[in-house]
Amino acid sequence: MSGKKLMRGNEAIAEAAIRAGCRNYFAYPITPQAELLQWMAEHMPEQENGTFLQAESEIGAISMVYGAASTGERTMTSSSSPGISLKQEGISYLAGSELPAVIVNIMRGGPGLGNIQPAQGDYFQATKGGGHGDYRLIVLAPSTVPEAGELTFKAFDLADKYRNPVIVLADGMIGQMMEPVELPSPINPSDLPDKPWATTGTDGREPNSIRSFALGGKKLQAMNKNLQEKYERVKKAEIRYEEIGVEEPDVLIAAFGTVARIVRSTRRLAQEEGINVGIFRPITLWPFPGDRLAELSRRVNTVLTVEMNAGQMVEDVRLSVGSDVNTPFYGEQGGVVPDPNRILEEVKKYV
Repeated sequence: MSGKKLMRGNEAIAEAAIRAGCRNYFAYPITPQAELLQWMAEHMPEQENGTFLQAESEIGAISMVYGAASTGERTMTSSSSPGISLKQEGISYLAGSELPAVIVNIMRGGPGLGNIQPAQGDYFQATKGGGHGDYRLIVLAPSTVPEAGELTFKAFDLADKYRNPVIVLADGMIGQMMEPVELPSPINPSDLPDKPWATTGTDGREPNSIRSFALGGKKLQAMNKNLQEKYERVKKAEIRYEEIGVEEPDVLIAAFGTVARIVRSTRRLAQEEGINVGIFRPITLWPFPGDRLAELSRRVNTVLTVEMNAGQMVEDVRLSVGSDVNTPFYGEQGGVVPDPNRILEEVKKYV
């Protein structure tokens, strides 16, 4: 496949993973990310040393990711909200063992089984550490189908660079919608980084040990300090965001993913009424671009956060900008997608 092609978001993510050198994919079916699994089932076996396996459960899938990632091979799993919840223990093990892997969450409405409509209710789970212990995941949030492919490709590089799991956090709308996509060229396997830490056999070297188990408080504390130092390096080097119309806004909207593209329509509607709406879109949800948002907040009286949940990213927004700025929230839940006109009504309250 070369040049532009019309693809679903799920398909673009899957193909981007293959092109990024992913050769191990383990997952269990769940809507609305089923097309991702189907694409991998069809195309992963075509790759040299490519492995596709539909696991017996989400817990089985994340355990297989742990094993494959231990060998240094680029590895991925995907699911949707309830399935990601089942993977949390394994994700904590991956982070504690410093294993690179990519985890895709195509979010749906919740809590519980919820429904298969798009939602953003997993922000806390992804950015605060949904499993046990003090760990962090790099979290990338695309707002278009092409960006979903680009960020998935980038996720593998970040996972290898920091020996850390990376989440691509999208939702059912991005997973199901179709847009023209031109993906990066397939990576040359010889260009992948060396991984001297991997468990590839001990011929000619001492055995490697990969574990998140450390008896004794001092040993485990040393391991945790090492992780925290790594997270600080990530925060200094990997923050990403997008700004639109932030020079002299009347109101600044903070939004991510699907909602960030919806508020572009709100911005156009507002301009027709002489209202200047700025948009700040975090691309990395962790590390969160709080310093830049704090700078922008000095230009306005109000930073309105819009999400498809009951208010999750808004907590990071408020921590970033402080109490001197008005920080209201508007959200829809349960798979209801915000309407640009309804968001505009909220904007007008603060002009």
